[in-house]
Amino acid sequence: MSEFKNETELEQASSGDMRRAPSASAGRNEYLPVPKPTKYKKSVGDRVFTVCNIVFMVLFVVITVYPILNTLALSFNDGIDAVRGGIHIIPRKFSLNNYRSVFAMKNLTTGLFISVARTVLGTLIGLFVNAILAFIVSRKRFLLKKSLTAFWVVTMYVNGGMIPTLLLYKTLHLTSTFWVYVIPGLISAFNMLVMRTFMEGIPDSLEEAAQMDGASYSTVFLKIVSPLCKPMYATIALFIAVGQWNSWFDTMLYNRLSAQYTTLQYELMKLLSSVSSQSSKSDPNSGEGANLQPISVRSAATIVTMAPIVCLYPFLQKYFVAGLTIGGVKE
Repeated sequence: MSEFKNETELEQASSGDMRRAPSASAGRNEYLPVPKPTKYKKSVGDRVFTVCNIVFMVLFVVITVYPILNTLALSFNDGIDAVRGGIHIIPRKFSLNNYRSVFAMKNLTTGLFISVARTVLGTLIGLFVNAILAFIVSRKRFLLKKSLTAFWVVTMYVNGGMIPTLLLYKTLHLTSTFWVYVIPGLISAFNMLVMRTFMEGIPDSLEEAAQMDGASYSTVFLKIVSPLCKPMYATIALFIAVGQWNSWFDTMLYNRLSAQYTTLQYELMKLLSSVSSQSSKSDPNSGEGANLQPISVRSAATIVTMAPIVCLYPFLQKYFVAGLTIGGVKE
């Protein structure tokens, strides 16, 4: 006997609208209709919430993206025309003179190399040093845990001042060297405290189980704590990298007379100051300096300095939403 009673059931079975169910009486399989899922009818409150949520997110995106698009439009606009205002997200008079002035800087290559070097080395070494200190302070059996934490908190609010710091760096022979960018910023009290708080949330049973198997503190740090701290490491690394990349004041203080250690941000600052000075002295009717205006050059410099961080962020974003104790045990 055929498994289907008629041609309709055969067509429904072939199209997926029927499913096989066991029969208690006949001992054979029969195809029964698959029940359709029940549609949930949204209430008025749900619809109002959905509309408000969409409107809020659209406004949030506009508020976030518009300043970037406006800066990009100003950077590609003619200087004199940009001074008149009225430019939003599309350049009114397209020009590449702003970027030509930026990329025509004398020490652009040197400044770019030093900025990349200090960002990479400062981020890697700073992250490693702060992670070790945070791991030590986060151990419950460490006797000086509270004392060192209080000491680091005090350094967040009290410092020696600019002149004593400069004299100290001169005594340590750090001025007019590359390492003045890296060594003073190795330890950050804020970053260390964030790491310590994160590590304290890791279950103690993981460390205890590893120590029972003969693991040392270095093994616990490298193979147990560090893999669980990847989201936090990515966040702190981004903080350090952005700070190193955008820094220019330390170059002016400690390496102003050393052109071989100049940074990109310092060169852009000098370019902007030069353009501002020329713009204030030039006659607007003579056409002198018409291609360069502070507002357009500043926008171009902003885009140039912002581009590397924007390209780096997507690679670290996935760690920001990761779990705190991936692979941990339940207490």
